[in-house]
Amino acid sequence: MVNSNNPLKRLAGETAVYGMGTIVPRLLNYLLTPFLTRIFAQAEYGIITEMYSYIAILLVILTYGMETAFFRYSNFSDKPAKAYNTSLSSILLSAVIFLGLLVWLAPDVSVALDYPRHPEYLYYVGLIVVMDAVAAIPFASLRNQKKAFRFSKIKLINVLVNIFFVLYFLALCPYLSKTHPDSVFLIIYDPSVSVGYIFIANVMSAGVTLLLLLPELLKVRLSIDVKLWKKLFRYAYPLAIVVLAGMVNEVGDKIMLKHLLPESSDQMKQLGIYGANFKLAVLMSIFVQMFRFAAEPFFFAQAKEKNSKSIYAAVMKYFIIFGLLIFLGVTLFLDIVKYFIDTKYHGGLNIVAIVLFAKLFQGIFYNLSVWYKLTDKTHYGAYIAILGVVITITMNVSLVPIYGYMGAAWGQFACFFTMMIFSFVLGRKHFKVTYPLLSIGRYVGLALAIYFLSEVLPIQNNVLSLTVNAIMFIIFVAVAFFSEKDQIRKFST
Repeated sequence: MVNSNNPLKRLAGETAVYGMGTIVPRLLNYLLTPFLTRIFAQAEYGIITEMYSYIAILLVILTYGMETAFFRYSNFSDKPAKAYNTSLSSILLSAVIFLGLLVWLAPDVSVALDYPRHPEYLYYVGLIVVMDAVAAIPFASLRNQKKAFRFSKIKLINVLVNIFFVLYFLALCPYLSKTHPDSVFLIIYDPSVSVGYIFIANVMSAGVTLLLLLPELLKVRLSIDVKLWKKLFRYAYPLAIVVLAGMVNEVGDKIMLKHLLPESSDQMKQLGIYGANFKLAVLMSIFVQMFRFAAEPFFFAQAKEKNSKSIYAAVMKYFIIFGLLIFLGVTLFLDIVKYFIDTKYHGGLNIVAIVLFAKLFQGIFYNLSVWYKLTDKTHYGAYIAILGVVITITMNVSLVPIYGYMGAAWGQFACFFTMMIFSFVLGRKHFKVTYPLLSIGRYVGLALAIYFLSEVLPIQNNVLSLTVNAIMFIIFVAVAFFSEKDQIRKFST
């Protein structure tokens, strides 16, 4: 737990701790990207990209906003245990129903998804989704109790187990099959499984996570308070629509891409290139995710304070500053960053800057969402997210057949930009927070000026180009530091 009387300092501290459970594991997973893009063909990497897009959407469906509803009612109720029991029992029941449907429908669905010879992919996906869904409320409980270190430790172990099995099946076993074909370590290895081992490793890591969460799971009393469940669901379902729509906005392009590209373009290959380059924007995604983990309970707790709106305004400004630092850090040094993926994927590097800004807009939207969550007007969040889905589908359908995955990237940009603007406008009407727009605008303008200058400077020498970019990055850091030094001093006390 991070202790501080300064709410901003406390949020930063908790964000850093949650970063141990998000940024460190995701960076470790990220380090697998060079390995995976080198051992798998682009089309095979496309399979991984598509399947994890389905996992993301199905997980939202199976948790249906219960995490946030649990936060809401455990903080404003004198019986938080009842909220825990009801929300977790509800998800467990849903998981059982989902597994039954999966066993029944998997063969037909695998044909519909163009994987007729691999229905096992769907079974792996289903097991991952169910175990992650069951873990969601225990993880939310840890966050609610400010047990950030335990939360982060379990998340870290989850990823380490996943990495271990990926390397075991895809690095060690292939090596042993060539050098020591009689090795006992090859008993459970079948080279024909190939891409399937990515999902098998995830199933194993999800199972270990549930074992580590047993102390929290054993606290549950399997019962559903119908009256409370109705309150939870009434509060949660608009948020579930928001999150589901948001997930469609986030991964829908990867699901639609192969269906919108002409057959002559080798759809799975293009999807693999798009998915690999999307990974280069992972730092922004990680930053947004770790912030969300800390910010959601923080926003609810801070709502009781008199100066809450000024705190929300300050949080927004510093969030954007750090987001712009990540944007510049990746784009100015893309000539180095690009080697995290194999050279056969470098044809898609032109999407990286677009995706980074799209993710920044997404993070700003999450910041702005405080107004409809605190005023219990979550249906507005649903309307905005659905608008985003309409834009995502429209942009992809109209642009992808012409511009390929570049059109999908611009679809992400347009979607999250529009959602951000609509949320800001509606928020001023229902829960006005006076954000420092002029100050924020100066930082955004400076960051964009630096980025475009780095793009147009006719420097052919890579070392000189990187040196100039480093100087420009330092300039941005210096401007931000000296502009905010008084606030930083106050922030650190």
